[in-house]
Amino acid sequence: MVGVSEQSSAQAPASVRAPAGLPLLSLTLASMMDEVHAHSGAVYLLSPDQPVLEMAVMAGLPRAFAAPWERVGLSVPIPVSDAVRERRLVWVGDQEEMARRYPRIAVVLPYPFSLAALPVATETRAYGAIFVTWPGSHPPVLADWERDHLLAAAGRLAMRLERAAEQSVPVLPEPDLLAAPLVGGMAGTLGSVEAARMVARLPYGLCSLDLHGRVGFANAAASELLDVPVSRLIGAHLWASVPWLNDPVYEDRYRAALFSQHVTSFVALRPPGEWLSFRMYPSTNGLSVRISRARGVAEMNRAAPPPGGAPRRLVSITQVLILAGALTEAVGVQDVVQLVADEIAPAVGSQGLVVMGSRAGRLLVLGHRGYGDTRVIDWHDGMPLSEPTPGSQVLRTGVPAFFEARDEMERLYPALGGHPSEFAAFAYLPLIASGRPVGVCCLSYAAPHHFATEERAVLTSLASLIAQALERALLYDAKHRLAHGLQEALLPHSLPSLDGIEAAARYLPATQGMDIGGDFYDLVPTQGMAAAVIGDVQGHNVTAAGLMGQVRTAVRAYTTVGQAPEEVMRSTNRLLLDLGSDLFASCLYLRLDPARRRAVMSRAGHPPPLLRKPDGRARVLDLAGGPLLGIDATATYPTTEVALSPGSLLVLYTDGLVESPGTDFEDALTELRHRLTELGDRPLDDLADALVRHASGTEERLDDIALLLLRALPED
Repeated sequence: MVGVSEQSSAQAPASVRAPAGLPLLSLTLASMMDEVHAHSGAVYLLSPDQPVLEMAVMAGLPRAFAAPWERVGLSVPIPVSDAVRERRLVWVGDQEEMARRYPRIAVVLPYPFSLAALPVATETRAYGAIFVTWPGSHPPVLADWERDHLLAAAGRLAMRLERAAEQSVPVLPEPDLLAAPLVGGMAGTLGSVEAARMVARLPYGLCSLDLHGRVGFANAAASELLDVPVSRLIGAHLWASVPWLNDPVYEDRYRAALFSQHVTSFVALRPPGEWLSFRMYPSTNGLSVRISRARGVAEMNRAAPPPGGAPRRLVSITQVLILAGALTEAVGVQDVVQLVADEIAPAVGSQGLVVMGSRAGRLLVLGHRGYGDTRVIDWHDGMPLSEPTPGSQVLRTGVPAFFEARDEMERLYPALGGHPSEFAAFAYLPLIASGRPVGVCCLSYAAPHHFATEERAVLTSLASLIAQALERALLYDAKHRLAHGLQEALLPHSLPSLDGIEAAARYLPATQGMDIGGDFYDLVPTQGMAAAVIGDVQGHNVTAAGLMGQVRTAVRAYTTVGQAPEEVMRSTNRLLLDLGSDLFASCLYLRLDPARRRAVMSRAGHPPPLLRKPDGRARVLDLAGGPLLGIDATATYPTTEVALSPGSLLVLYTDGLVESPGTDFEDALTELRHRLTELGDRPLDDLADALVRHASGTEERLDDIALLLLRALPED
């Protein structure tokens, strides 16, 4: 939270100067909201020493509404982080779009509102971000004049912050911008005495709430219906002073009214058996609430929660929801570590993180963040669990340990004294899932830190969420290692050297699933000739990989005994049918005769190869073929003979190289042909890397990629 001091304002140019002594962020935010008629917003500043956005000023709504996002990492998928990373305005037009693009926010704030987030940045440096929101009545499209006002205001703020940074001007804290505080507890504060008397005579209850939900006025009827004296209502939160309203469901209605600026209502049971109706009329500075006895409650009471039980506060539920939702997105162990570092550590004020597990009776550091000097990390990694260290102790016992100062920890664990650390306080949290410890999460603090009872409870609860995610991630990583090892065992480790033929191959797994599939290739030397094969068994699992290994072995065996290309395909087809598998396979097989400069090819439902001539022209080969292997026992696979003059290049591939969602296959094949024409003179390994790199540029690959390049060499 900053405000530029008078010095910076005096030295700044007129175009970027804030009034002397006035809070820069608050004024900018208030002016921006006024220009575009927004009803809430906030300014974030980028932390100088870590990629974290910290909320500096909030306006129009209590800061508690945005509690899960007071400190967020730049990699967290929320609008303000996206705006800074991508240096653009992020617009979310309605509740449906929020649920689609930012489900974490939609889960916590399921209200109709629109939001714009934009970076506070110059051409050379980002300083933070701003977001503003409108009620649900705002059109789903941001108007051009609104966009212009927002971008101009953010640009001016960035210039002012840049000037302050250049002059090393100190910054000052600024208060949030909310409605004026309560003005006493008497009915007369509503206005004139006569107006207060009129409201007091009404037969239904009336009260006003500020943006924090505190009661500023209540008439006698409201006091009677709520069965709480006016003196206890004034200045208190409605749900805190009325015990049977102390439920997150009712507080959520208040939040919904403020966010959407729509009239909101609910019914609640006043013990022992009377139902009351509450109707909230929002404005930008609070709510007016009308309270009356409910009518037709039989149609409405399903909206009310059952009485009894200890209710939980919405803010704590909000924080748990957002973090739990984020943890469900973690797949592998490093995903969990990264997510805890990006979202949980900043939320609890921690600057360092170490996640540890165990293997063969020793501590295993699974990941860490924030440690400039990793010697203490290296010392812990591989430490026997029997050694007296906080990590091993917490892992063995399942009991958390909190050290508010480093000397406190060193008194209990003297061995740590010889391993200095830049951190001063530590929280060691056991990660217990399925009734057993799966690891330890150590949160480190740069300065001595007091862990209050409530904070210890929150951290321990968060550890349970982390533990469940870590257990899933450990299992996933174990399966991934198994799959990767199986894939490596089934594919050739190297290609043989052939007379007259230069070869190169590449394989890339899909980015979804277990990173294992049925794509395969092989190059088999035979007497005076060679055979090449590439294929794709349907599926991305261990079954597909196992069947792929059988197909590759069969092709190699049939080639070795001297079968012709069409016979190799027929024999392999019969083998798949005999195995009784429900999976099919595509395959392209060719017999190379370098001496005659010929290649005889047979195809079973596989994408056609490409041939690049020595003059640089490339074309797709139109080969005869048969159906996929494993479908028809009577299928035949005719052959095609192709001339291979010296310098000719054959490109064999699986469909993952050219197919992607939303891309036409013919267009992709044409693009591959153009790349081959342009790049085909490169050394073969460089060409293979270039072709695969282009296809793997997308973050999500739904299919494996196998590539086999064969170039006919000139005679010596």
